[in-house]
Amino acid sequence: EMAAAAAAACRRGLFLHNHHHQWPTRWAGPAAARSISQLVKTNGRRAFLVDTLALVRKLESQGVPTKQAEAITSAITEVLNDSLESISESFVSKAEMQKSEMLQEANISKFKSQVQSSQENHFSLLQRETEKLRGDIDKMRSELK
Repeated sequence: EMAAAAAAACRRGLFLHNHHHQWPTRWAGPAAARSISQLVKTNGRRAFLVDTLALVRKLESQGVPTKQAEAITSAITEVLNDSLESISESFVSKAEMQKSEMLQEANISKFKSQVQSSQENHFSLLQRETEKLRGDIDKMRSELK
C-alpha cells in the first residue's frame, strides 16, 4: 500500500526542462515535507516536481504516523534526486545532439566532395593515359606500314 501511495504521488510529478532557478538539491527536512511540492534539481538543467504534501497525506491516510510519513517522503525525494542526477549524466541534450548531427553531416559532405574530386582527378589522368596510348599505337601502326 505504501509503495502504491509513493508511486501515485511520484506519478503526479512534472519534469520542467531547462529550468535555471536555484532550487535546493537536497531535502530541507521534515518541515518541508508539509509544503505543497518540492522541486528536485538535477545538474541545474531539469527539475522534478514532487507533490510532497499529497504523498505525506496519502501515507497518513494509510495509517503511517506523521513523522514516518515525512521521513519516507524525504527519503523518496532524495532517491529521486540521486536517480535523476544519475540519469541526466547519461544523456545528452537535444541541442548537443543536433550540434553533433550537424557536425557529422558537414564531415560527410566534405568527404563526399573529396571523393568526387578524387574521382574526377583519376578519370582525367586515365583519359590522358588513354590518349597517350592511342597516340603510341597510331605511331606504331604507321611505322609498320
